[in-house]
Amino acid sequence: MSLPSSQVEIDDASLQVTPVTTRAQHDAFIRLPGRLYRDDPQWVEPLHFERRQHLSSKNPVFEHLDWQGWLAWRSGKPVGRIGAQVDRLHRQYHGDDTGQFGLLDAVDDPAVFSALFNAAEGWLASRGARRITGPFNLTINDECGLLVEGFDTPPVMMMGHAPPYSALRLEGQGYAAAKDLLAYWMRVDTLAFTPAMRRMIERWHHRVHVRPLDRRRFDQEMTTLREIFNDAWARNWGFTPFTEAEFRAMGADLKRLVPPDLIQIAEVDGEPAAFIVGLPNLNELIAPLNGQLLPLGWLKLLWGIKMRKVRTGRVPLMGVRQAYQFSRLGPTLALVLIEAIQQSFLKQGIESIEMSWILEDNAGMRNILENIGAYSYKRYRLYEKTL
Repeated sequence: MSLPSSQVEIDDASLQVTPVTTRAQHDAFIRLPGRLYRDDPQWVEPLHFERRQHLSSKNPVFEHLDWQGWLAWRSGKPVGRIGAQVDRLHRQYHGDDTGQFGLLDAVDDPAVFSALFNAAEGWLASRGARRITGPFNLTINDECGLLVEGFDTPPVMMMGHAPPYSALRLEGQGYAAAKDLLAYWMRVDTLAFTPAMRRMIERWHHRVHVRPLDRRRFDQEMTTLREIFNDAWARNWGFTPFTEAEFRAMGADLKRLVPPDLIQIAEVDGEPAAFIVGLPNLNELIAPLNGQLLPLGWLKLLWGIKMRKVRTGRVPLMGVRQAYQFSRLGPTLALVLIEAIQQSFLKQGIESIEMSWILEDNAGMRNILENIGAYSYKRYRLYEKTL
């Protein structure tokens, strides 16, 4: 990680922005959102341990990404934060003049937002960035987008939350909407396919087979899922592929947290063609911990995982190979996977799920979801600016 050597100069004498360089500053950076949003009843504090891991050199994303964070201070207290990153892998796909921002949280003060973005944009510009997009925490394959609709419900696992003023302050810095991402909500037990959908599934049942992930061949299965995902998403806005190391790290988390039948693979004529991943919404268990695993938080979390039923879930990953996306078989693959994951969620006692995120202009997927009883309930926005 490349680090600037001096703090940002700004007009407000009581306001300073400093680069995050020390362990204490990293700790303040991670803890700041909890201080800002502790009175928001929908806020769920991420586990500080997990956030430290995410921003540590152990995260394989740093094999191709340079990141810097800043804190804004007023009267000795942190009042805002921002991160900026140059992703060399992203630049291979989208140009050498790209850069991103993320991990944006601040008090409702235009001066604080301005100071933070001055620091981030200056750092990015010095590294050749002229087109800035975000927020990404840290890539498009992580938590991304700023919440702009749906503030009245808590976020599910690995999705963000922000106060309503953040979008206004971000737009005040010259950023405009680039893409909107939608989160859909649905009751698992009321999911129902239309007669036309049933006929479609029946038409292809002799060629399509759905099975759960085989834990005996876990590494091989992860390779298959990565290949499908990188092919399925290659034409999407802002696409950056998962590297082998990134997917291996994600696979380790899935192996610990996700029952095998919450990962379903659809095969066409015996060849893997699509997949879907479901997650129990661990935010239900994390919310009371306020980010802390010590002194007793880890016991509460373990007790919750073992003894308490999680009632909600999320589908964060789904992919259909491009060869089938624009054929009649494409929607069928999506439907049989959704039906399989429905049964798996019901076995786990999960009552409702979020399907997220879905690009607003992905008309095909939105049509499927809305026809089986899901409805859009949150909107996240990705912004862009030309320097």
